[in-house]
Amino acid sequence: MLAVTKKNIVSMLSHSGASPDTSQSLADKIVKALPDSMTEKSLCDYVAATAQSEEHGMLAGNIVMTYLHVRSKPFTETMLKLPLSPAFQEKIKRLQLDEHLMLQNDFTYDLFALRTLQKGYLLSANGVTERPQHMLMRVAASLHDDKESILRCYRALSNKQYTHATPTLYNSGCQKGQLASCFLGVMQDDSILGIFNTIRQCALISKGAGGIGLSISNIRAKGSVIQSAMGESSGIVPMLRVFNETARYVDQGRRRKGAFAVFLEPWHRDIQSFLDLRRNTGDENAKARDLFTALWVPDLFMERVEKDQDWTLFCPTEINLQDVHSEEFNASYIEAEKTGGVKIRARKLWEQILRTQIETGTPYIMFKDQINRTSNQSNLGTIKGSNLCAEIALFTSPEEIAVCTLASVALPRFVTHVFQFEQFGKAVEEVVKNLDRVIDTTFYPQPEARRSNLRHRPLGIGVQGLSDVFQKLNVPYDSEEALDLDAEIFETMYFHALKASVELAKQHGPYESFAGSPASRGILQFDHYGITPTRYDWAKMKQDIMTHGLRNSQLLALMPTASSAQLLGNSEGTDPRTSNMYTRRVLSGEFVVTNRYLKQKVDNWQQVKRVMEKHSGSVQNAPVSDETKKVFKTVWEISQKWVIDHAARRQPFVCQSQSMNLFLAEPTVNKVSAMLFYAWKKKLKTGMYYLRSQPKLQAVQCDACSA
Repeated sequence: MLAVTKKNIVSMLSHSGASPDTSQSLADKIVKALPDSMTEKSLCDYVAATAQSEEHGMLAGNIVMTYLHVRSKPFTETMLKLPLSPAFQEKIKRLQLDEHLMLQNDFTYDLFALRTLQKGYLLSANGVTERPQHMLMRVAASLHDDKESILRCYRALSNKQYTHATPTLYNSGCQKGQLASCFLGVMQDDSILGIFNTIRQCALISKGAGGIGLSISNIRAKGSVIQSAMGESSGIVPMLRVFNETARYVDQGRRRKGAFAVFLEPWHRDIQSFLDLRRNTGDENAKARDLFTALWVPDLFMERVEKDQDWTLFCPTEINLQDVHSEEFNASYIEAEKTGGVKIRARKLWEQILRTQIETGTPYIMFKDQINRTSNQSNLGTIKGSNLCAEIALFTSPEEIAVCTLASVALPRFVTHVFQFEQFGKAVEEVVKNLDRVIDTTFYPQPEARRSNLRHRPLGIGVQGLSDVFQKLNVPYDSEEALDLDAEIFETMYFHALKASVELAKQHGPYESFAGSPASRGILQFDHYGITPTRYDWAKMKQDIMTHGLRNSQLLALMPTASSAQLLGNSEGTDPRTSNMYTRRVLSGEFVVTNRYLKQKVDNWQQVKRVMEKHSGSVQNAPVSDETKKVFKTVWEISQKWVIDHAARRQPFVCQSQSMNLFLAEPTVNKVSAMLFYAWKKKLKTGMYYLRSQPKLQAVQCDACSA
């Protein structure tokens, strides 16, 4: 027990970096409300909570970090005591990396980031606990063998230029370290054996913290004849309930629930039952609320809705439409309509989709034909589905489970008074090299996943903090200047990712299925959109690719970054901020979090804060300049046309897709329909990830996201 005295508390605050005035002020508040003695940890947590409540978030983090540092061991000793791979531990003993750790960078995490790290990322066992820098060095040392590469990777992570996705941070160095984030599969076969083999695959992937996307459009509809049993099929709903319980049971070591997204094409005869899986009304025996539903939408359906024509539903036993797209899909579909199927008005089904989205936020909408027309994997076959967060677009088959390893670049780190494109480009190249190593070092839970990933070597590089960039530069999100900057950032990102992949191909050879791909013929992502970018020498880049090949079939995929953005203190992904003030709950209490960029730009903060408290984090009624009101609009105050326009400007440089949320405070069928049609006509691949409604003070989180 530790005596609760002002002297002890001032000492604790001072050692954590507080100024003398702050130490005295906080100590006065703390000693009044506490008993005479407490455990040191309890006192530390309470002092940190008080500092956070007084808007000293970094100080609060430093208090807890100081306590952690005092009670933790040096890096090598920690690694040798944790239950890690013996081969990894031998590498750590040989390399002696302790002197290279930048331990001072542990004190750049605020309280919320640190609590997130402690809850789910920092390993603890056998009387030792990691520090954040230990975790980052563990990741770097698990990816590389030579010391120079390890230190280069570590420094980029430590300086918060980028972060790997959750599974890589969780599992690096472990005996069966599954480092990849996303796994995409297709039902192996429309049979009991095929279905339960697929369930087994999903369970083993989920065990290692992988998020799963599964295409089920080849499974027969309810009422279809099962000749071998002389009976009728129960359809997809009872089957999906088994997947639902699998996701709940295989809960990633009790760290978080398993996460499965299920993709269905809207011509499937069970589509209406599928839409009801997550709704709040109806038969509970027909629900699967822990699954994430998604639609893989062909252009023909959108055209029929637009023209108010009929739409025909089929059972996959009647016709195979899953393996064709675009003109071939249209021809097969129209021919099949002549002799079979169940007619329904296209707009009736569309309205059911929209009402389900308004009620539940899902299904996700992804445009099948646009994804397949623009894919660098088009030489492999038709892409049949996506992943948990609707940004991965990779080929799958019964023999191949597509895998994608993710990382996100922290865009605000490259902003001074302007955006530093050269530094950003170099960072992207480093990320490509590090992510490519994940492919060779990760544990594969299934041979089909290993086969796919080593053949095609796709990467998913995303970003976080795009909204922060605009706000740091005083650029309104809903402006042409922001659109232009957005496009320049992603042209730079795509160029340097390709550059690094070419360099890797020179060293190790191109990925196995490179021959015949669009890139092998000099066709890059923006060529599918009919634009000619000019910031870089694209003609030379195309020549280099055709000469040397690429090491990776896909490179960019813009994920939500819900957890990792919290770790690095940035806004999520490419979304505008939902609020300039919101509440966040941690173990030690619930606190108000404010936009630090806004706080830096106003000199009457307390007045502004009081107004925001009354208006859900909005500054539109606050005593600030008109420019500040424009720059710090929340997503609820921005027309969603701008959100889609931003996505459309960057899409020609994003070879996979984007987790694009749409936000409507009061959604209606007409409003949501208009947004989705606008996204489709803008040639986006993802029409909508989640539909977000009912603005709240608390930031929207996606606990299932693996990024």
